[in-house]
Amino acid sequence: MVENEIFRALADPTRRTIFERLAAGRMNASALRADLAISQPAMSQHLSVLRGAGLVRQERCGRFVNYEVDPAGVARIAQWLDRYRAYWPARIDALRDVLREMDP
Repeated sequence: MVENEIFRALADPTRRTIFERLAAGRMNASALRADLAISQPAMSQHLSVLRGAGLVRQERCGRFVNYEVDPAGVARIAQWLDRYRAYWPARIDALRDVLREMDP
């Protein structure tokens, strides 16, 4: 299931940090590593997991590879959340009704 891959990828705090940095704009791996205490091979592995989950895409520019958030991956997260968006208002309304009945 695609959602499992997405949430597994984002479960790691370092990958979330990388994803959040990329949300601000396109960057190469060296720029992404700034202020992160990880090696280049570790950064490559994190980026590979994010790409595999469809959250990040890469583009080669000469000898550099730039990474950016893949809008299709973000759309899959939004679609997953939309399934539950209708659930909560009904639950909140039911809780409100129960609390009203409890009020003296």
